[in-house]
Amino acid sequence: MRVVIAGGHGQIALLLERILAQRGDSPVGIVRNPDHVADVEETGAEAVVLDLEKTDVNALTEVVRGADAVVFAAGGGPNSGAARKETVDRGAAVLLADAAEQAGVRRYVMVSSMGTEKADPDSEDVFQVYLRAKKAADDDLRRRDLDWTIVRPGRLTDASAAGRVQVGTLARGEVPRADVAAVLAGVLTTDSTVGKTFDLLAGHQTVEAALTGL
Repeated sequence: MRVVIAGGHGQIALLLERILAQRGDSPVGIVRNPDHVADVEETGAEAVVLDLEKTDVNALTEVVRGADAVVFAAGGGPNSGAARKETVDRGAAVLLADAAEQAGVRRYVMVSSMGTEKADPDSEDVFQVYLRAKKAADDDLRRRDLDWTIVRPGRLTDASAAGRVQVGTLARGEVPRADVAAVLAGVLTTDSTVGKTFDLLAGHQTVEAALTGL
């Protein structure tokens, strides 16, 4: 399976790339900074240098063409301002969907966030802008004729993978990035997750059991 990952140098993306490469898939990580190519390649993935904030749909379509799936794992980053929440967390996600449609790639997995439906519509707080941007990207994806899945992790931690999660409509909590990556890899091979939006936290089920129980 050829999987193109937007935000290929992100912490979750690097973990996902390694999982996919180790199981025999062909991950491709899109990175903005050429200095990040070596880190992506070290996971076993192919790296493509493309700035999602400056490219257009035709250039991104050429990267996506021939893939079996795309994963949106990009983000403006915790220290970026409100403007990059719009250009990356919303804009780049929408652009990837446009490119997937143009390239004929139906499978789209979105890394979103818990709490998007509770975003304050009037607040200029950067986190609220982020939640609104993620919600807009999710809503856009749901309207498309694509085989989409939206994964909404809770607060991310750097703890080691536990291999145990919970999914569904959940209250607040946290989840290791490594377990998020494992869930994303599982989603890509679990057809029953198509058309599903679910929260993701640390829990007591295996990834396989959690996903098949959705």
